[in-house]
Amino acid sequence: MIALSPQTRTAFRDLLNLAWPVILARIGIMTMGLTDAIVVGNYSSRELAFHSLAWAPTSIVVTTAVGLMLGVQVMTARMLGEGRRHAVGSVLRRGLTYSLQIGVVSMIALIAIGPWGLGKLGLEDGLAEGAGPALVVFALSMPFYLISVTGQFFLEALGRPKPGMVAMWVANGVNLALNIVLVPDLLGFGFDGAFASAWATFGARAALAIFLVIYILRLPEARALGIFDKPERDPKAAREQVKVGLGAGASYFIEVGAFSGFTFFAGQIGTAETAAWAVVLNVSAIVFMLPMGLSSATAVLVGRSYGAGDGRGVMRAGLVGLGVVTALTLVVALLVWPSAHLIVGAYNRDPALLAIAAPALVLATLFFVADGIQVVAAQANRAAGDVWWPTIMHFAAYGAVMMPLGWVLAHQMGVNGLVWAVVIASLASSTLLTGRFIRIARRLPQGV
Repeated sequence: MIALSPQTRTAFRDLLNLAWPVILARIGIMTMGLTDAIVVGNYSSRELAFHSLAWAPTSIVVTTAVGLMLGVQVMTARMLGEGRRHAVGSVLRRGLTYSLQIGVVSMIALIAIGPWGLGKLGLEDGLAEGAGPALVVFALSMPFYLISVTGQFFLEALGRPKPGMVAMWVANGVNLALNIVLVPDLLGFGFDGAFASAWATFGARAALAIFLVIYILRLPEARALGIFDKPERDPKAAREQVKVGLGAGASYFIEVGAFSGFTFFAGQIGTAETAAWAVVLNVSAIVFMLPMGLSSATAVLVGRSYGAGDGRGVMRAGLVGLGVVTALTLVVALLVWPSAHLIVGAYNRDPALLAIAAPALVLATLFFVADGIQVVAAQANRAAGDVWWPTIMHFAAYGAVMMPLGWVLAHQMGVNGLVWAVVIASLASSTLLTGRFIRIARRLPQGV
């Protein structure tokens, strides 16, 4: 049986060895947001609503930009699979150039449009005005954040994810310390709450980017990897790096845009609903980091097999990744279900918030498994050379189905209606993307 074959056991072992530091690094990303939400939420539930609304538009841009950087990870893995170690330096240098360009453009766009856009959404009085300053500070941190993402993707594709994991958790320590000091304005700077928490995020992201760049430059094999050399002229590889990034960025934009749109739907209902959805979304996003990390590890293994022309290896790595994510997200769902009330209480003990958020979080556990499967399948498809179909399928599930369904159900059922829309869309997306991956892997030359 293939599940017991030596090749499958090797793929399983390689996946776990690569995945656990990546998962912890991804959890670190969301822990930073969790820290912000808990500190701000305990300071003021209204400031938590400000923070959530400020984060919603920036998260669309951040996540889209992260997708645009995914070409660094996929192309580095493919180059290694092809035996072209010296070429990976060109991939990194292109990625850093893209990250600076996209980061600066995104920063300017968010500052120019973000606060104005919040004011046009018909939110409850005072919400847009309170969220605007924090949104501007989040925007200022964009270039630093994208540089750090590029560095993490590069190290993960090299099979060295631990430094990125350590750096992320050091950055979390910086963020926590700054939140504790700045949110209640212990130093008397004259600002507090969501705005102060955004400055804590800025400081943590800057520290993370600086550490990772220095670490990569000091790698013993940096010269052998071509990091200090002028990039080789390889138009085909450059185009493929951009194409992978564009496909992933479009998918991420669709998905995170839909989820952020739900924040605005909640804002149209009321402040308590906005804060409740913020809690449900934050917890779900933390859980999502488990499959997100597994998807990156799966993409690296699939990319190496694809670069080596090993179709069986592509299929094996993808199916192992899908099997592992299914099992782990099921366990997490079974743990969160009975503890939803305690989890929500960690954010804020306001009875009105608990009454809305706790039942919604219980309901949210229904989409954990499907959401995990769809992100692993999407990344496996891209690593196997299938760039645009995952994007099309994400649009069908999250754009064409989830958004209109969420708007209707939100105004009928409140926050629970938003969650039901996510459940339905995630089931559709996971089914489409898994079927697509199996079809693509079967088409490849079988190789080894």
